[in-house]
This record gives sequence, C-alpha cells and structure tokens, in this order.
Amino acid sequence: MNKSLQPDLLLLVRDPIDHAALIQHVRAAEDGAIVTFDGCVRNHSHGRRTLYLDYEAYESMALGKIREIAAQIHEKFPIHLMSMAHRLGRLEIGETSVFIAVSSAHRPAAFEACRFAIDTLKRTVPIWKKEYFVDGAVWAEGEMPPAPLETCAAKPAS
Repeated sequence: MNKSLQPDLLLLVRDPIDHAALIQHVRAAEDGAIVTFDGCVRNHSHGRRTLYLDYEAYESMALGKIREIAAQIHEKFPIHLMSMAHRLGRLEIGETSVFIAVSSAHRPAAFEACRFAIDTLKRTVPIWKKEYFVDGAVWAEGEMPPAPLETCAAKPAS
C-alpha cells in the first residue's frame, strides 16, 4: 500500500496497546523522524500508592474527538502520518494507557505535533480515569464522568 494514501490509525482499545504496530503504521521512506509518546500507569498519585486505574469513555464521542485532533494536527504541522490509541478498562501499573506516534520529514514538526496531540487529548476527549488505592478510589481531578441522566417517567395513575 502507498503510505501517502494511508489514513491515520486512531483507536480506542480494551487490550494492551501494540506499540510496534502503531510505530510501523507511520514509518515511511520519506520521513526522517518518528516521535512517540507512551503514557503509562504509575504507581503513585498525590502521595498515595496506586493499585491500578480504570478508564471509561463516551466511546463514539471520544473517537470523534480523536479524529478532530488528528485533522487539526495535519492542518497545523507538516507531518505525514499519526497513530493514536487510548486504552479503556482496567490497567495495571506499568501498562500503557495512551500511545501516540507521529512521522514527518523533520523532527521539529513531529515533536510539536506529538505534544499537541497529548495535550489536546487530555483536555478535550471524554475519557475518564478512576484511580484505585488501598483505602479507596477517586476519579482523577478534572476527569469525572458525567452523572447519568435522570429520566422523568410518568407515574401510573392510582
């Protein structure tokens, strides 16, 4: 397949992220740089030992927002291709939660685009992180999922 006609690879996944496949997707003979970002689960948060994380998303909207980010990146930076995958569900310490790979002819564009991708994703994509500790769990600040909508069902006449 001609890589210049190949689309970006943009995913929400529940299985471990395949870093090598995402990097290979963007690799092309015309590119001199591939920059990656590997966001992984750390073992602490705010002075507490983290046991694991759980990610939830409004999946159709999240994927739409990820596509918007990719389109913005292609408009702002002279890049070739990008791959972006965010994992959902339970993640253990050390596992990758988000992985981004960007290719371009020259490294400045790839670095800037990769940074823009993760910063914009964290700010705009409806994906929420719950952190689990020995003594309880909390939604990460600024990452609380919306409350379920209440329905107003009519009560039956008595």
